[in-house]
Amino acid sequence: METLKFKTTINCGGCVATVTPHLNQIKGIEKWSVDTTNPQKILTVETSVTKPEVIIEKLKEAGYKAELLA
Repeated sequence: METLKFKTTINCGGCVATVTPHLNQIKGIEKWSVDTTNPQKILTVETSVTKPEVIIEKLKEAGYKAELLA
């Protein structure tokens, strides 16, 4: 299992509701969460197979930006 963290533009519960169906479509994601209280709006994804680029692309489709944190 790998934990990926992204800086995002997901700022509120409504935004989380918007991205939920997009992230839930991605096979290999065990669970995910967004810390909307963090200034960088950190998305944490636990995955066994999904590449960061796939997650970034899905968020882009939903209208949000994400940047992988090192």
